[in-house]
Amino acid sequence: FMATDPRQAGQEATASYCNWHPETETRLSCSHCGKSICTVCLVQAPVGIRCRECGRPERLPTYDVQPSYYARAIGVGIAVAIVGGLLWFAVDVWLLRGVPFVSGFISLAIAYGGSELISRSVNMKRGTGLAWIAGCSVGGAFLIYILIPGSLFSVWDVLLGCIAVYVAVSRVR
Repeated sequence: FMATDPRQAGQEATASYCNWHPETETRLSCSHCGKSICTVCLVQAPVGIRCRECGRPERLPTYDVQPSYYARAIGVGIAVAIVGGLLWFAVDVWLLRGVPFVSGFISLAIAYGGSELISRSVNMKRGTGLAWIAGCSVGGAFLIYILIPGSLFSVWDVLLGCIAVYVAVSRVR
């Protein structure tokens, strides 16, 4: 019996040349735009092979933070630092009268609430720059808290404050 090779049956596949390497013969083409590509130019994508132009990964909209969003986040971060530091002092010194460990938990609440405010102010965007802003806002609140005369803080409060910075950073990263 005879082998059925398409070239033998008169249905010879037409070879073309790579769009970027005109000297390279190929039978591959981009699954998006249809341009001929060689094995050097192809990009493996979840939907097939693509050329370098069509295969470039696009940035997810969640992580596409515009400069105006950074300006908003900085404004909210400054407000979180000032209000959070004053609120931290008021609750710890005036209401709780320096109950041990509670001051550190106030920092966790400021971190969670502040990072949520920053996230909502930038339309729930995420990114490293926003994480820095959130972390610095909690650090700023802690700095304001300890600079007010009469503040009561301990080593445990500093430790929980560091954890609070981590919480704020991880919520917007």
